Amino acid sequence: MNLYGLIGFPLTHSFSKRYFTDKFIREKIRESSYELFEMSSLEGLPALLKKKTDLKGLNVTIPYKTEVISYLDDLDDASAERIGAVNTIKIYADGSTKGFNTDYYGFRQSLEEWMDKRGEKCSNFSALVLGNGGAAKAVQVALQDMHMDYKLVSRQQSDDSMMYEELTEEVMNSYLLIINTTPLGMFPKVEECPNLPYQFVTKKHYLYDLVYNPAETLFLKHGIEKGAAVQNGLKMLELQAEKAWEIWTQEENLWSV
Repeated sequence: MNLYGLIGFPLTHSFSKRYFTDKFIREKIRESSYELFEMSSLEGLPALLKKKTDLKGLNVTIPYKTEVISYLDDLDDASAERIGAVNTIKIYADGSTKGFNTDYYGFRQSLEEWMDKRGEKCSNFSALVLGNGGAAKAVQVALQDMHMDYKLVSRQQSDDSMMYEELTEEVMNSYLLIINTTPLGMFPKVEECPNLPYQFVTKKHYLYDLVYNPAETLFLKHGIEKGAAVQNGLKMLELQAEKAWEIWTQEENLWSV
Protein backbone atom coordinates (compact mmCIF):
# COMPACT_ATOMS: atom_id res chain seq x y z
CA MET A 1 0.00 0.00 0.00
CA ASN A 2 1.23 3.48 -0.90
CA LEU A 3 0.26 5.83 1.90
CA TYR A 4 -0.03 9.61 1.67
CA GLY A 5 -1.30 12.06 4.22
CA LEU A 6 -1.65 15.51 5.75
CA ILE A 7 -0.04 16.92 8.89
CA GLY A 8 -1.23 20.04 10.68
CA PHE A 9 -3.38 21.22 13.56
CA PRO A 10 -6.31 21.22 13.62
CA LEU A 11 -7.49 19.02 10.74
CA THR A 12 -11.21 19.04 11.40
CA HIS A 13 -12.14 19.90 7.81
CA SER A 14 -9.60 18.60 5.33
CA PHE A 15 -9.77 19.30 1.62
CA SER A 16 -6.84 17.02 0.90
CA LYS A 17 -8.26 13.73 2.21
CA ARG A 18 -11.49 14.15 0.28
CA TYR A 19 -9.67 15.28 -2.86
CA PHE A 20 -7.15 12.44 -3.00
CA THR A 21 -9.63 9.75 -1.97
CA ASP A 22 -11.91 10.84 -4.83
CA LYS A 23 -8.91 11.01 -7.18
CA PHE A 24 -7.85 7.44 -6.36
CA ILE A 25 -11.38 6.19 -7.12
CA ARG A 26 -11.90 8.32 -10.23
CA GLU A 27 -8.54 7.48 -11.81
CA LYS A 28 -8.53 3.86 -10.61
CA ILE A 29 -5.29 4.35 -8.68
CA ARG A 30 -4.96 1.13 -6.72
CA GLU A 31 -3.19 0.29 -3.47
CA SER A 32 -3.09 3.93 -2.44
CA SER A 33 -4.72 5.71 0.48
CA TYR A 34 -4.66 9.14 2.11
CA GLU A 35 -4.91 9.74 5.86
CA LEU A 36 -4.99 12.67 8.27
CA PHE A 37 -2.24 12.88 10.86
CA GLU A 38 -3.28 15.63 13.23
CA MET A 39 -0.47 16.58 15.59
CA SER A 40 -0.38 19.30 18.23
CA SER A 41 3.42 19.45 17.88
CA LEU A 42 5.85 18.62 15.08
CA GLU A 43 7.84 16.61 17.60
CA GLY A 44 5.55 13.77 16.57
CA LEU A 45 6.72 13.81 12.93
CA PRO A 46 9.87 11.62 13.31
CA ALA A 47 7.82 8.97 15.13
CA LEU A 48 5.17 9.06 12.40
CA LEU A 49 7.77 8.54 9.66
CA LYS A 50 9.32 5.68 11.59
CA LYS A 51 5.99 3.99 12.29
CA LYS A 52 4.36 4.42 8.86
CA THR A 53 7.00 2.85 6.63
CA ASP A 54 4.62 2.85 3.65
CA LEU A 55 4.39 6.66 3.63
CA LYS A 56 5.39 8.09 0.26
CA GLY A 57 4.39 11.70 0.74
CA LEU A 58 2.84 14.25 3.07
CA ASN A 59 1.06 17.54 2.69
CA VAL A 60 1.69 20.20 5.34
CA THR A 61 -0.85 22.76 6.47
CA ILE A 62 -1.32 25.37 9.19
CA PRO A 63 0.61 26.01 11.38
CA TYR A 64 3.68 23.99 10.31
CA LYS A 65 4.66 25.16 6.82
CA THR A 66 7.71 27.02 8.09
CA GLU A 67 8.53 25.05 11.23
CA VAL A 68 8.64 21.72 9.38
CA ILE A 69 11.78 22.75 7.46
CA SER A 70 14.07 21.89 10.38
CA TYR A 71 12.71 18.31 10.38
CA LEU A 72 13.56 17.61 6.72
CA ASP A 73 16.70 16.25 5.10
CA ASP A 74 16.57 18.44 1.99
CA LEU A 75 14.67 21.27 0.30
CA ASP A 76 13.80 21.79 -3.34
CA ASP A 77 15.85 24.76 -4.54
CA ALA A 78 13.25 26.04 -6.99
CA SER A 79 10.36 26.17 -4.56
CA ALA A 80 10.74 25.54 -0.83
CA GLU A 81 14.27 26.94 -0.60
CA ARG A 82 13.29 30.21 -2.26
CA ILE A 83 10.02 30.59 -0.42
CA GLY A 84 11.06 29.48 3.05
CA ALA A 85 7.96 27.34 3.53
CA VAL A 86 6.98 23.73 2.76
CA ASN A 87 3.54 22.30 2.02
CA THR A 88 4.61 19.04 0.33
CA ILE A 89 7.08 16.41 1.54
CA LYS A 90 8.42 13.60 -0.63
CA ILE A 91 9.57 10.50 1.26
CA TYR A 92 12.12 8.33 -0.53
CA ALA A 93 12.66 4.58 -0.29
CA ASP A 94 15.58 5.07 2.11
CA GLY A 95 13.38 7.14 4.43
CA SER A 96 14.96 10.49 3.58
CA THR A 97 12.69 13.50 3.13
CA LYS A 98 12.62 16.50 0.81
CA GLY A 99 10.41 19.57 1.10
CA PHE A 100 8.64 21.29 -1.80
CA ASN A 101 6.17 24.15 -2.07
CA THR A 102 3.25 23.63 -4.43
CA ASP A 103 1.27 26.57 -2.99
CA TYR A 104 3.39 28.75 -5.29
CA TYR A 105 2.27 26.84 -8.36
CA GLY A 106 -1.38 26.64 -7.31
CA PHE A 107 -1.63 30.33 -6.49
CA ARG A 108 0.21 31.62 -9.53
CA GLN A 109 -1.59 29.42 -12.01
CA SER A 110 -5.04 30.14 -10.55
CA LEU A 111 -4.43 33.89 -10.42
CA GLU A 112 -3.18 34.04 -14.00
CA GLU A 113 -6.15 31.98 -15.24
CA TRP A 114 -8.62 34.17 -13.32
CA MET A 115 -7.16 37.41 -14.64
CA ASP A 116 -6.95 36.05 -18.18
CA LYS A 117 -10.64 35.06 -18.15
CA ARG A 118 -11.50 38.62 -17.15
CA GLY A 119 -9.32 40.09 -19.90
CA GLU A 120 -6.72 41.43 -17.49
CA LYS A 121 -2.96 41.09 -17.08
CA CYS A 122 -1.46 40.42 -13.66
CA SER A 123 1.38 42.84 -14.32
CA ASN A 124 -1.13 45.71 -14.47
CA PHE A 125 -2.06 45.27 -10.81
CA SER A 126 -0.55 46.12 -7.44
CA ALA A 127 -1.53 43.85 -4.56
CA LEU A 128 -2.12 43.91 -0.83
CA VAL A 129 -1.13 40.60 0.76
CA LEU A 130 -3.00 40.07 4.03
CA GLY A 131 -1.04 37.95 6.52
CA ASN A 132 2.58 36.87 6.90
CA GLY A 133 2.46 33.10 7.44
CA GLY A 134 3.67 30.21 5.29
CA ALA A 135 1.05 30.71 2.57
CA ALA A 136 1.92 34.41 2.34
CA LYS A 137 5.55 33.48 1.63
CA ALA A 138 4.54 31.48 -1.45
CA VAL A 139 2.22 34.26 -2.62
CA GLN A 140 4.99 36.85 -2.32
CA VAL A 141 7.46 34.86 -4.42
CA ALA A 142 4.78 34.24 -7.06
CA LEU A 143 3.96 37.96 -7.24
CA GLN A 144 7.65 38.78 -7.57
CA ASP A 145 8.00 36.32 -10.45
CA MET A 146 4.95 37.88 -12.13
CA HIS A 147 6.56 41.34 -11.74
CA MET A 148 3.71 42.59 -9.57
CA ASP A 149 4.16 45.31 -6.98
CA TYR A 150 2.76 44.31 -3.60
CA LYS A 151 2.61 45.33 0.04
CA LEU A 152 2.24 43.09 3.08
CA VAL A 153 -0.48 43.91 5.61
CA SER A 154 -0.18 42.56 9.13
CA ARG A 155 -1.60 43.12 12.60
CA GLN A 156 1.92 43.70 13.92
CA GLN A 157 4.16 46.65 13.11
CA SER A 158 7.25 45.77 11.06
CA ASP A 159 9.65 47.32 8.57
CA ASP A 160 8.33 45.36 5.60
CA SER A 161 4.57 45.53 6.20
CA MET A 162 1.70 47.91 6.84
CA MET A 163 -0.82 47.66 9.63
CA TYR A 164 -4.53 47.42 8.85
CA GLU A 165 -5.04 50.82 10.47
CA GLU A 166 -2.81 52.37 7.78
CA LEU A 167 -5.07 51.33 4.89
CA THR A 168 -6.43 54.69 3.80
CA GLU A 169 -8.69 55.35 0.83
CA GLU A 170 -5.61 56.39 -1.14
CA VAL A 171 -3.83 53.11 -0.38
CA MET A 172 -6.92 51.07 -1.26
CA ASN A 173 -7.23 52.89 -4.59
CA SER A 174 -3.59 52.14 -5.38
CA TYR A 175 -3.75 48.40 -4.66
CA LEU A 176 -6.65 46.89 -6.57
CA LEU A 177 -5.80 43.22 -5.94
CA ILE A 178 -6.32 42.14 -2.32
CA ILE A 179 -5.17 38.64 -1.35
CA ASN A 180 -6.19 37.08 1.96
CA THR A 181 -3.64 34.49 3.06
CA THR A 182 -4.91 34.34 6.66
CA PRO A 183 -7.35 31.67 7.96
CA LEU A 184 -9.85 34.37 8.96
CA GLY A 185 -13.34 33.37 7.84
CA MET A 186 -12.54 29.68 7.52
CA PHE A 187 -15.24 27.26 8.71
CA PRO A 188 -16.42 27.10 11.46
CA LYS A 189 -15.50 30.72 12.31
CA VAL A 190 -17.33 32.10 9.30
CA GLU A 191 -18.22 35.38 11.03
CA GLU A 192 -14.57 36.53 10.95
CA CYS A 193 -12.79 38.49 8.22
CA PRO A 194 -9.68 40.65 7.77
CA ASN A 195 -10.07 44.11 9.29
CA LEU A 196 -10.12 46.08 6.05
CA PRO A 197 -11.82 49.43 5.39
CA TYR A 198 -14.35 47.75 3.09
CA GLN A 199 -16.05 51.09 2.43
CA PHE A 200 -13.15 51.84 0.08
CA VAL A 201 -13.55 48.65 -1.99
CA THR A 202 -14.86 49.39 -5.49
CA LYS A 203 -15.88 47.70 -8.73
CA LYS A 204 -12.25 47.99 -9.83
CA HIS A 205 -11.01 45.72 -7.02
CA TYR A 206 -10.20 42.03 -7.17
CA LEU A 207 -10.50 40.05 -3.93
CA TYR A 208 -8.76 36.67 -3.79
CA ASP A 209 -9.24 34.51 -0.69
CA LEU A 210 -7.01 31.47 -0.14
CA VAL A 211 -9.78 30.14 2.13
CA TYR A 212 -12.07 27.72 0.27
CA ASN A 213 -14.50 26.65 3.02
CA PRO A 214 -16.96 28.31 2.96
CA ALA A 215 -16.91 29.01 -0.77
CA GLU A 216 -18.02 32.58 -0.07
CA THR A 217 -16.26 33.99 2.99
CA LEU A 218 -17.28 37.19 4.75
CA PHE A 219 -14.21 38.82 3.13
CA LEU A 220 -15.55 37.91 -0.31
CA LYS A 221 -19.12 38.87 0.60
CA HIS A 222 -17.95 42.37 1.47
CA GLY A 223 -16.27 42.53 -1.93
CA ILE A 224 -19.39 41.33 -3.74
CA GLU A 225 -21.46 44.01 -1.98
CA LYS A 226 -19.14 46.62 -3.49
CA GLY A 227 -19.20 45.08 -6.97
CA ALA A 228 -15.64 43.74 -6.81
CA ALA A 229 -14.51 40.60 -8.66
CA VAL A 230 -13.92 37.72 -6.22
CA GLN A 231 -12.34 34.26 -6.18
CA ASN A 232 -11.88 31.69 -3.42
CA GLY A 233 -8.99 29.26 -2.93
CA LEU A 234 -10.54 26.07 -4.33
CA LYS A 235 -8.83 26.23 -7.73
CA MET A 236 -5.48 26.94 -6.06
CA LEU A 237 -5.93 23.91 -3.80
CA GLU A 238 -6.77 21.63 -6.71
CA LEU A 239 -3.73 22.80 -8.67
CA GLN A 240 -1.33 22.46 -5.73
CA ALA A 241 -2.70 19.00 -4.95
CA GLU A 242 -2.05 17.80 -8.49
CA LYS A 243 1.47 19.23 -8.39
CA ALA A 244 2.06 17.40 -5.08
CA TRP A 245 0.91 14.13 -6.68
CA GLU A 246 3.28 14.72 -9.57
CA ILE A 247 6.17 15.21 -7.14
CA TRP A 248 5.29 12.11 -5.11
CA THR A 249 4.96 9.78 -8.08
CA GLN A 250 7.77 10.87 -10.40
CA GLU A 251 11.12 9.17 -10.10
CA GLU A 252 13.03 12.34 -10.83
CA ASN A 253 12.80 15.62 -8.95
CA LEU A 254 11.30 17.52 -11.86
CA TRP A 255 9.98 20.99 -11.15
CA SER A 256 8.37 23.24 -13.68
CA VAL A 257 6.12 26.22 -13.25
